Amino acid sequence: MKKHYLTFEKSLKDLDLDIENLISLDSESDKLNQLKIEREEKEKEIFSDLSAWQTVQLARHPNRPYTLDYIHGWCDDFVELHGDKAFADDHAVVAGIGTIGTHRAVIIGQQKGRNTKENLYRNFGMMKPEGYRKALRIMKIAEKFHLPIVTLVDTPGADPGIAAEERGQGFAIANNLMEMASIDTPILTIVIGEGASGGALGIGLCDKMLMLQNTWFSVISPEGCASILWKDSSKAPEAAEALKLTPKDLMEHDICNMIIHEPIGGAHRHFDETILIVKKAIIEEIDSFKKDASISYLDSRVARYDKLGSFREF
Repeated sequence: MKKHYLTFEKSLKDLDLDIENLISLDSESDKLNQLKIEREEKEKEIFSDLSAWQTVQLARHPNRPYTLDYIHGWCDDFVELHGDKAFADDHAVVAGIGTIGTHRAVIIGQQKGRNTKENLYRNFGMMKPEGYRKALRIMKIAEKFHLPIVTLVDTPGADPGIAAEERGQGFAIANNLMEMASIDTPILTIVIGEGASGGALGIGLCDKMLMLQNTWFSVISPEGCASILWKDSSKAPEAAEALKLTPKDLMEHDICNMIIHEPIGGAHRHFDETILIVKKAIIEEIDSFKKDASISYLDSRVARYDKLGSFREF
């Protein structure tokens, strides 16, 4: 994939160009070694203190692994299932059955595209009502055959079009939440990119939520929040700070249960390594679920969501 640098990574871009120029000259000079050390130190400095807005930008990086990248990296036997048995197949969500390690599991994830053609096909990862119905249909299969469910969240929100509203977008999401609350099999949600609004929550109600280090999850995007509060989407960086949408913030409120740390430089620079790191985390969590066969998933989910938030009496 072509390298793509974010604004705050400009110093890395300059160093990479200098390094590539020296390598093209077939040079193994002290200067080359010095530049490599300088780049490593600069990368650590940049990624050790990211703002909320920089985290949002990283979550949207076009070179990050997407759902299908993870699935192909985890499973040799993945079988994709299609359609909602009512209207159509939504290409913004991939759903099927595969083996992760030694565990058979249902995997459901939102899928974006790498270019304009793919993004139009995948609807930029924005699910339609038929996508939520498809996801729920596959979850019911998981329940029937006692398979754990792994959902991968990466969406700017649900499809906002008129056609989606006409086909019951709000009801589809609400129905998923109601049904997922009592599905009698474990649900593990992993935020692999951006998780915005009900579009993310529609496949994100779970027993345990894991978030990759450079991702975000919130009731609204920073741009949407800024447009509502200040009538100015350019104030998105301020909105990102106020929304408390990073994994670290969400850990403090028990929304996120664990942060999956990415290699320094981000998942977009360590593609295959990140896929293996997430696979290991999933296997450990499924192993943990299987140790307690007597669990009531409805009760545990009620307890999980009941304790979220804070209340203040006046």
